[in-house]
Amino acid sequence: MNGMLDKCPGSANLRTPTLTIKKCPQCGEEIELFSNDVSVTCTKCGFVVYNDIASCIQWCKHARECLGPEMFEKLAGQKQQ
Repeated sequence: MNGMLDKCPGSANLRTPTLTIKKCPQCGEEIELFSNDVSVTCTKCGFVVYNDIASCIQWCKHARECLGPEMFEKLAGQKQQ
């Protein structure tokens, strides 16, 4: 991988996930949502909370190489659903 891909700002939160605590809109329970999660199911009521991932996988020609095939397929496949 070349130097540009090692420092790609578009993939920083995907390769090193950050945690956000959100409230379930259905029951108010706290939900842990990582920046590389597409969705998380509330453990209390089962409501599915979606993450608004605006990522490089949608536009960067180097995304597969930069993120690796497994992460790329996970995110690209779930965005299409």
